[in-house]
Amino acid sequence: MAYTLPPLPYAYDALEPSIDTRTMEIHHDKHHQAYVDNANKALEGSDMANMPVDELITKLDQVPADKKNALRNNAGGHANHGLFWTLMRAGQDNNQPSGELATAISDSFGSFDAFKDKFEDAAKTRFGSGWAWLVMQGGKLAVVSTANQDSPLMGEAIAGVSGTPILGVDVWEHAYYLNYQNKRPDYLKAFWNVVNWDEVAKLYAAAK
Repeated sequence: MAYTLPPLPYAYDALEPSIDTRTMEIHHDKHHQAYVDNANKALEGSDMANMPVDELITKLDQVPADKKNALRNNAGGHANHGLFWTLMRAGQDNNQPSGELATAISDSFGSFDAFKDKFEDAAKTRFGSGWAWLVMQGGKLAVVSTANQDSPLMGEAIAGVSGTPILGVDVWEHAYYLNYQNKRPDYLKAFWNVVNWDEVAKLYAAAK
């Protein structure tokens, strides 16, 4: 069963002004579609072709050597983006987590603001393309970053980090350059307006 591009759970312009409509159109319809197409091509004839993408990227050590890089990049890109779209919603003023998630963030990082600083720093200092993540790691929350389309689900041997992602931000230039150009920090500040904390809370509860 081939992978398919999941529809956005909101309109292309829903994240304005934090993330502009044209960026969302290109990012979803072109970039994510390319990851889906290339992952499917790499999986043709493979007995792993029916495996859910999140499971597949945890088993890259079982992928034939001639397919491994293609699937690391493209199945990784499909998994990361499929999660990313669900982690955002129309912008809200004073957008913050609540309940158990808010308590866990404060317990882990000292405060919500301290968490935001750590998360933004991970995203700003990721050289080149990649992601910053809030993950469940050994029963605790942690902030990590990965290069390119690596995911913490791939594990330390491949991605350099491990954990179950519950929040992620894409810092490839295609995610923000039309509106923010080289101002990645401005994009990261705007990202907080559109985080879907309800979805993050669900992922946190499932990962505990």
